[in-house]
Amino acid sequence: MNKQTLTVALFLAMAVGGALYFTNFLQSPILNVTLAVKSFYREGTESIQNSIDEHFDQQDTIIDLRTKNRYYEKELLALHQISDEYQKLLYEHNSTFQTSPQTALIRTLSYVRFGDPHRVWVEMDNFDPSKVYGLLYRGYAAGIVVANNNRPIALLNGDIKSSYAVNVGASQAPGIVRGNNERRLIVEFIPTWIPISVGDEVLTSGLDRIFLAGLKVGKVVSITKASGYQSAVIEPYFYGKNPAYFHVITQVR
Repeated sequence: MNKQTLTVALFLAMAVGGALYFTNFLQSPILNVTLAVKSFYREGTESIQNSIDEHFDQQDTIIDLRTKNRYYEKELLALHQISDEYQKLLYEHNSTFQTSPQTALIRTLSYVRFGDPHRVWVEMDNFDPSKVYGLLYRGYAAGIVVANNNRPIALLNGDIKSSYAVNVGASQAPGIVRGNNERRLIVEFIPTWIPISVGDEVLTSGLDRIFLAGLKVGKVVSITKASGYQSAVIEPYFYGKNPAYFHVITQVR
């Protein structure tokens, strides 16, 4: 190899090495800037999208709450009117009869058994193990509270041992509702001579002294007859939501 060829080869090697060196040297800050811009853009678009979502979610929530508020205001007005008429009726008849239902807020602790959504341990002040308490969620009958080793346990509507007295439909046909370890409940021992229909609303009767009368339980979806009684399958208004808090009826009268 002559001197000229060696010089050319050395020059090419230096040129390639320099290109590689300066390419990496220049690519690194350029790449960092590009990634920073991409990250900033992604964070910015996500932030804007989240703000938009939150805005519309809040707007929907406000509209929903306004609608419910109008409904509850109307219901409250009707209750005030009924209460006033009731007090006047008692006064006209010199009656000393009084009602004083009481409720308490209780907190859910945990499932009793994993995989069973119908039984939960609850935390309840002044719990009396000898009593059965009516369980409420947003005004709907949700089950009962009983003692298990002197501790309060909530048997939700779906539990097979959760049962209480109800009336079915406008005819107020009496029956006993119970869980079936499924979503839908069963109302049993309804007299056959009292007519009931699919779509009838099921309300607590209050005759078991567990619930107040007239609390909503669900609606009838099917009816069967056997052994001198009718049975109705109902779709409950409350099932398996397992909220963090319930109310219990501590005193019916």
